[in-house]
Amino acid sequence: MRVPQLRLALNQIDSCVGDIASNAESVVRWTRHSAERGAHLVAFPEMVLTGYPVEDLALRPSFVEASRAALRSLAARLAREGFGTLPVVVGYLDRSATAQPKYGQPAGAPQNAAAVLYGGEVVLSFAKHHLPNYGVFDEFRYFVPGDTMPVVRVRGVDVALAICEDLWQDGGRVPAARSARAGLLLSVNASPYERDKDDTRLELVRGRAREAGCTTAYLAMTGGQDELVFDGDSIVVDRDGKVVARAPQFSEDCVVVDLDLPAAEADAPTGVVDDGLRVDRVVLSEEPVPAYPPELSGGHAERLDDDEEVYSALVAGLRAYVAKNGFRSVLIGLSGGIDSALVAAIACDAVGAENVYGVSMPSKYSSGHSRDDAAELARRTGLNYRTVAIEPMFDAYMGALDLTGLAEENLQSRVRGTLLMAISNQEGHLVLAPGNKSELAVGYSTLYGDSVGAYGPIKDVYKTSVFRLAEWRNRSAGERGRTPPIPENSITKPPSAELRPGQVDTDSLPDYPVLDAILELYVDRDRGADEIVAAGYDRELVTRTLRMVDTAEYKRRQYPPGTKISPKGFGKDRRLPITNRWREAD
Repeated sequence: MRVPQLRLALNQIDSCVGDIASNAESVVRWTRHSAERGAHLVAFPEMVLTGYPVEDLALRPSFVEASRAALRSLAARLAREGFGTLPVVVGYLDRSATAQPKYGQPAGAPQNAAAVLYGGEVVLSFAKHHLPNYGVFDEFRYFVPGDTMPVVRVRGVDVALAICEDLWQDGGRVPAARSARAGLLLSVNASPYERDKDDTRLELVRGRAREAGCTTAYLAMTGGQDELVFDGDSIVVDRDGKVVARAPQFSEDCVVVDLDLPAAEADAPTGVVDDGLRVDRVVLSEEPVPAYPPELSGGHAERLDDDEEVYSALVAGLRAYVAKNGFRSVLIGLSGGIDSALVAAIACDAVGAENVYGVSMPSKYSSGHSRDDAAELARRTGLNYRTVAIEPMFDAYMGALDLTGLAEENLQSRVRGTLLMAISNQEGHLVLAPGNKSELAVGYSTLYGDSVGAYGPIKDVYKTSVFRLAEWRNRSAGERGRTPPIPENSITKPPSAELRPGQVDTDSLPDYPVLDAILELYVDRDRGADEIVAAGYDRELVTRTLRMVDTAEYKRRQYPPGTKISPKGFGKDRRLPITNRWREAD
C-alpha cells in the first residue's frame, strides 16, 4: 500500500495580546501564503488569536466570548476566501461547556484551547491537558484542563494534536498519541525564550517523537509580550528523533515540509486511552493526496551562537515592547559606561538609530572620558545626541536642602531621572532604564534616579554578561565590515556611577565575576548560604551579598519590566515578600 504524503505548513508568527482582529488578519494572510505553497494542513501557534499570555483577561467573560466569536468568524472568512477545504489549526481562548465550577478553579472555566477550522466551521476543538504552574506560568489560576485526545484525519493520515505543556510534561497526550496510532503529532506552542532553551527543546521533541512513535512537529511562536520573548525555532523530527526541518530563531517564518506518513488505520482506537483521555477523532478526508515528488524539505535554519542568541532576544524583546505599546522612539541617559552603551546598541538594532535619543547629563564629578565616550557612542551609532549639564539643577536643590553623603550622591541620579522623564513627556520617547541584573539583585541603584523608565532591556543580564555581549556586538560588527558601536574605553574602564570623586563600583561591591557567581547560585538556583560557602566562596562575602539581595526587594518591585532571558528573572519568576524578616545568611 502506498505511503500517504502530507504537506505541512507551520506558521511561526507573532501576535499581540488583546488585538484579536489584527491577529485574525495575520492568520488569514499566512493561511493564504501556506495555500499558495500547496499545503494540505496549516497550523498556527498556541493562543495566536488572542495573543499569549492573556493573564487575567482569561477571567473576563467578555474577552473569552470575543475570542470564541472571532474563531467562528475566522472559520467562515477562510471559507469565503477559498480555503474551506484546507484544515487550519488555530490557538485561541475558550471555555469549557461541561465543567462544573469547583473550589480552586477559575470561574467561568476558561481554557487554553486550539481548534481545527474546515469548511467554514469549527470542526474540532480541544484544550491544553497539562497546565504549567511554575516560573512565569499561572495556568492553574486561569484555565481548566482538557480531557480529550484530539485526532484529525487529513488526506488519509491521523494527526494527533497537543498544546505546549502537553509535550513538556510526562504522560497525557504523548503516550495517548501512540495509543491512538497517530501518524503525526502536531503540538502548537507559545513557550517563552530562556538562555540555552533551544538545546533543551530539541532534545525534548526528539524524545517525545520516539515516545509517541510518530513524526512530531513542534510549532513555536515568535515575537515578544511584555517581559517575555518567543524565539521561534519550530522543529519537525521523524519517529526516530531525526531532525527533518528547523525554523530560524527570532523571526516570523512559514516552514513547509513534505512528509511521508503512515496511513490511518480503519480500526483506529476509540474510547478512553492514556491518562483517562478520550479519543476525539474527526475525519475530514480519507483519500490520500495523489502521489507527487517531494519538493519542500522545510530547511534547517542556521543556529545562532550563545551570545548572538541572547543579544537577539534582547533586541526582539525591546522591539516588541516599543511597537506593541504604540511608541516610535526611545530615550536613554548616556553616561559613557558599559550599561548605557549596551542598551543604546540594543535600541539602535531594535528600532533604528534614527529613533534613538541619547542624553549626556554630566555633573561636576563626571570625568572627561565619560563625556567623550558617550559622544563617541553617538557618533558610531548615528543616534540623536544632546548634552544637558545637571549642575545648575543640582545646585538649586542643594540650595533648598542640606544634603550630605549618600543623599547628596543620590540627588544627582534623581535629577537625571527627572530630566529624562521631562524630555519623555515633552517629546514622546519611551525612557529605557539601563540597570543590569547584578545591580538589581543587590540594590545598587537609585530609586527614582537611574531606575526610572518604562522598560529595562538588560534587567535580566548579569554584569559579566553585559561585558561579554558588548564585546560580541563589536566583534560581530567588525566581521561584517561595520563600525563597532560601543567605544572600547566603555568596555575596558572600571565601572563607576561617578557620584563622588574617584568612585568605582568595587568600592561597594565585590568584583563582578565573584558577585555574579554568588548571585547565580542564590537568585537563579535558590541555593542557601551554606551551600554557596561550600562551593568555595568566603562566608563573610556570601553573608554580606545575600543580605544586600534580601533587603533590596522593595527596589526591585519598583523597577520597570524588562526582557527575560534567564530561567529565573526578577518579577514573575522570583516572587518574594517585601516585608520579610527571614534572612538566609543569618
